[in-house]
Amino acid sequence: MGFQQGLSGLNASSKNLDVIGNNIANASTAGFKASRAEFGDVYAAALNGAGVNNIGIGVGLAAVAQQFTQGNITTTENPMDLAINGQGFFQVSDGVNPRLYSRNGQFKVDREGFIVNNDGLKLLGYPADGTGVIQPGISQVLQLPTAGIEPATTKNIKLEFNVDSRVKTTSPLGTTGIILNDPSTYNNATSLSVYDAKGQEIALTLYYQKGEVNPATGETPWHVYATANGTPLAVDSAGNGIGVDANNNPQTPWTTLIFPRTGGAPLQPSGLTNPPNGLLNMDIPVSTNAVGAQALDIVGIQVNLLGASENGSPFAVTDVLQDGYAPGQLSGILIEGNGIVTARYSNGQTKPAGQIELANFRNPQGLQPLGGNVWASTFASGDPVLGVPAVGNFGQLQSGALEDSNTDLTIELVNMITAQRVYQANAQTIRTQDQVLQTITNLR
Repeated sequence: MGFQQGLSGLNASSKNLDVIGNNIANASTAGFKASRAEFGDVYAAALNGAGVNNIGIGVGLAAVAQQFTQGNITTTENPMDLAINGQGFFQVSDGVNPRLYSRNGQFKVDREGFIVNNDGLKLLGYPADGTGVIQPGISQVLQLPTAGIEPATTKNIKLEFNVDSRVKTTSPLGTTGIILNDPSTYNNATSLSVYDAKGQEIALTLYYQKGEVNPATGETPWHVYATANGTPLAVDSAGNGIGVDANNNPQTPWTTLIFPRTGGAPLQPSGLTNPPNGLLNMDIPVSTNAVGAQALDIVGIQVNLLGASENGSPFAVTDVLQDGYAPGQLSGILIEGNGIVTARYSNGQTKPAGQIELANFRNPQGLQPLGGNVWASTFASGDPVLGVPAVGNFGQLQSGALEDSNTDLTIELVNMITAQRVYQANAQTIRTQDQVLQTITNLR
């Protein structure tokens, strides 16, 4: 027995305790990956000159290997917190040095709109163009838009509703026309908002008037009148002029729906004739809103009334859709599981602002830890394999959550006790060797 074995054992046990202590110290570090000290025995002789009874001269630290197992995912109240459930690394960069890789998803938005970590490194991904289309290719630093979203003119309207077949007729045979402020001249009314080129809201109101049942066919006409900010439309769905009386009440309907004797959906083509696909054309004239501001005209809105029905149940509007909207300002962001960063605006609209790109490695243990929860690629790790979350072998992102450290405190504390005992045992071998040498030197 020599001092060499005991000294190498003390050194190895000390390094093992350092690794364990580092794991314990980072038990609360988001995205941290615990390490393991790996040792190898040491022999003095070369293989071609060694005998079969060689005694080793101790132990050496072969590697400190990080364990890239999945950490627990903990939900947070911060939508900018991100967790990768599966394989992959976030890519971050300072814009000058080579990109770095991290599992820590504690991100924030800086004053310029960049998504950054606590060290100011910017998150990388694919940008989106002005219309919200993701532009895949070489990843760039992600920057949230600071400008608001432009308004959109209403181009399409879809209505689904039921008119009550049990109500009385409000349009005597051979006559049409309503008085807007007299509900007895029509049966029902419904309103929706449409938007002009400036994003100004226009109150579009539709009035439904039941006509006389055709005694020959049993079909029931329902006349539909329309006003924009209280002003009747100038032309009907076929492009013909709409007459008004002296008080600006419409005397001809914008369109007429013809329902069959058995009720249900309107007939084709009797009730919906322009254009041939069953969609009706609507032109909204210049109008004045409630506060006196002038709204622009809207030409060529396509109105879908194919979902209308006539049955023996109360009037009810079941669906109203229109594709226009007012301008809006950025109010927040949402990061989806596939990495798409969606901007939310004050007008209720959303638009993709980019998509996060992940990286993976054939040998993650070959990555070089640099501190600050980041790694650098090396020759041993191999080149990064790039892709988007939830595709292929890449994990899915979870917004409002963080990946915890994969340090298992119970295991680490047990390992610490074991390493301490090994250290004491190696110290005992040195003490024993010292006693042996002392005995030899005391021989007379």
